Amino acid sequence: MAVTRRGFVQHMGAGLAATALARTPMFAGTRIAKSSVKAVAFDAFPIFDPRPVAALTEQMFPGRGTELTNAWRTRQFEYTWLRSLARDYVDFWHVTDDALRFAASSLGLDLTAARRGELMDSYLHLRAWPDVAAGLADLRKSGIRLAFLSNFTPSMLDACIKSSGLDGVFEHVISTDAARTYKPDPRAYQLGVDTLGLPREEIVFAAFAGWDAAGAKRFGYPTFWVNRAQAHPEELGVEPDGSGQSLSDLVTFVSAKR
Repeated sequence: MAVTRRGFVQHMGAGLAATALARTPMFAGTRIAKSSVKAVAFDAFPIFDPRPVAALTEQMFPGRGTELTNAWRTRQFEYTWLRSLARDYVDFWHVTDDALRFAASSLGLDLTAARRGELMDSYLHLRAWPDVAAGLADLRKSGIRLAFLSNFTPSMLDACIKSSGLDGVFEHVISTDAARTYKPDPRAYQLGVDTLGLPREEIVFAAFAGWDAAGAKRFGYPTFWVNRAQAHPEELGVEPDGSGQSLSDLVTFVSAKR
């Protein structure tokens, strides 16, 4: 956004060698009634591929890129959680910049203003994973409403939507910035209910990180974990209703609940 905090970044830095495992989606423990699903709310990373950020860090700091990516990503999400707990909100762009500066400093790397700007700018040019266009088209054909529900700022989401050629595909683009908090705060997940005007039971949440899947499930969303990083499940006392490695797995899951 796990992806444990460290597990996610290790998979990202290594390039997500996802082909090693089977791609069979898992639907375990779900109690969603058929015909109940009306919408899917997505975290950013089931849609946008973050691997180019890791590639850029390695290009700038040969042999240290994975280390920087790991430290940056870990601190990025830790800062969102700490700021939520402290009720000391700044938006995700600010958090991402703070995390980058800390990570580079802690590793003794020379993060010039130019390098810092280029790395931050890479977050505005993320593109969709290869399977996204077909998966979203299938969901829309079946009458499913689509939304983002992400920690990304509105400007970050809008920029990546444009980079990915997804203008007009999503009915709502919801940033947790509107609630001045971050997932897994229930106030963040409530934005999906309020914006879509649907009961939470009718909105599938598509998570990228294991902790986000746990948070959404605990909130009450039917939850599908798009586990592209092939991470181990978190031990947080709840499990997603289904999981798989691609949007086609999500489509299968949603179709089974229609």
